[in-house]
Amino acid sequence: MRLWHNRGNGVFEDVTKKAGLGEPTSKTLGIAVMDYDNDGWPDLLLSNDTQPNKLYRNNGNGTFTEKAVLAGVAFSEDGVARAGMGVDAADYDRSGVFSLLITNFSNQMISLYHNEGKGLFVDEAPRSEIGRDTLLTLGFGCFFFDYDLDGWPDILIANGHIDSEIQKVQPNVKYAMPPHVFRNLGKGNFVETTKSLGAAFDSPRVGRGAAYADVNNDGRLDLLLSTNGGRVYLFENDATGEAAQQKSLRIKLVGTKSNRDGIGSMVKLTAGGETQLQMMRSGSSYMSASELVLTFGLAQHTQADAIEIRWPSEQVDRLTNVAAGQTVTVTEGQGLTGSRKYGVR
Repeated sequence: MRLWHNRGNGVFEDVTKKAGLGEPTSKTLGIAVMDYDNDGWPDLLLSNDTQPNKLYRNNGNGTFTEKAVLAGVAFSEDGVARAGMGVDAADYDRSGVFSLLITNFSNQMISLYHNEGKGLFVDEAPRSEIGRDTLLTLGFGCFFFDYDLDGWPDILIANGHIDSEIQKVQPNVKYAMPPHVFRNLGKGNFVETTKSLGAAFDSPRVGRGAAYADVNNDGRLDLLLSTNGGRVYLFENDATGEAAQQKSLRIKLVGTKSNRDGIGSMVKLTAGGETQLQMMRSGSSYMSASELVLTFGLAQHTQADAIEIRWPSEQVDRLTNVAAGQTVTVTEGQGLTGSRKYGVR
């Protein structure tokens, strides 16, 4: 990997070795940025193919220290380096810290590393439905997203094998595979809901990249899936039943002292006594980037009672009583500077 430092004059400087990131043995396919220890400095998770994953803790002085083995995210539970592909991070259980998601090869299941605090993670996949359902699939793109707007981040995984003849060798493993969607039930529990999301979505394909965005301004996250040597699929989130009644609030950040898109900002939203935490980030998944807008599912709450934004510059902005059903723009140091109601094209 390479780390380029923006010198602020139109020039970038390669500081990879100076930062302690010049490790030559990694075969990195995915990278996620998050602050896993809540010290205010962004850390790096690298998913590696057949090599141990890497977790770089930001020392706050321009350097990083590799912590994956000590943190428990370098290998599988039996000490094997897996074929890591896509990667993401999120506070999926409202613990206030970021847990980690990594897709792996078929016969390996995905990794769902729960953040236990104090720099330690435990892989919850082997003990959950997620592990059983992903054992035979080969995942690439992946991310946390709240597709039903109930306030709990769900999981999307784009699947597809690399060997078109794999079924001749392993009859239970397919080349083209449907994606996985795991609905977050709260308290760390997930259930697969792929088949309930429509026959077109549940169809097998050789998936690779995956990204999300609200493409039609209805407050729900739509999906874009790419395939190997094939077409790109755009799936509109056409919620029905209870999910159609759920509300959301979307937040776009504009940095002034910080970077323009507010990347690295931590946003804490409270509605009805329930608090969610998201970080404005780019990248993650696999060879993909999702929109730079944060979508908070509010369930049946009609407003966010409180929003706190901690910018990379250490500026803190706070908002209260912000109505659901809109995308709001928050400018660093200025507060709410714009809004757009859902349904307006």
